[in-house]
Amino acid sequence: MQKVVIITGASRGIGAATAKLLARHGYAVCVNYLSHSDAANQVVAEIKGSGGKAIAIQADVSHEQQVIALFEQAEQALGKITHLVNNVGILFTQSRLADMSLERFQNVMNANVTSCFLCCREAAKRFESGNAIVNVSSAASRSGAPFEYVDYAASKGAMDSLTKGLSLELAEQNIRVNGVRPGCIYTDIHADGGEPDRVERLRSKIPLKRGGTVANAIAWLLSDEASYVTGSFIDLAGGN
Repeated sequence: MQKVVIITGASRGIGAATAKLLARHGYAVCVNYLSHSDAANQVVAEIKGSGGKAIAIQADVSHEQQVIALFEQAEQALGKITHLVNNVGILFTQSRLADMSLERFQNVMNANVTSCFLCCREAAKRFESGNAIVNVSSAASRSGAPFEYVDYAASKGAMDSLTKGLSLELAEQNIRVNGVRPGCIYTDIHADGGEPDRVERLRSKIPLKRGGTVANAIAWLLSDEASYVTGSFIDLAGGN
């Protein structure tokens, strides 16, 4: 049976790297994106250029009807969806919580938590035995990200709770739900927070003294090699 995966926010960063890796592992890949159409199409072109199968679909996954349409369009183009990676996430410029606006907090929660809920719900309605979900959380859910991204950390903590709860609801159906919690990873998201070189600044505080990558851990959790793993989290934070 063809493995078909939807990866949200897959035009760049962790999502793009995961899309390319899963394509090499034989998945047909739906590259979801919000606004970076050129980047999403480039990911698709690279996958197709290597003999893989991929499409790009624009959708704001914090909106219910767009999530439903995303799943329907992906199934029409690629076949039944068997795997999901909830990767989409946003953060804003580093700030103390006392200086954060309500609008900022609500935007972060909506983009990071509501999107995860909606995509997980749609997958839970459609998935069958052997299918799997991976939610991309963050080491910030454990650290709280003080003085920088407490709102982002709170959203990832909510994702962790959703991951655990859904894993227990779907376990008897043999549908697995797990999470990864990246720390200092080399991605574009640091520029969104106002510090493109954040990993380099923090390397000395990381036990392994370097940044990392995430795609291989996601691929393993989706694979049959992890068939006895659900409700679990892989911390990818270099020892922190």
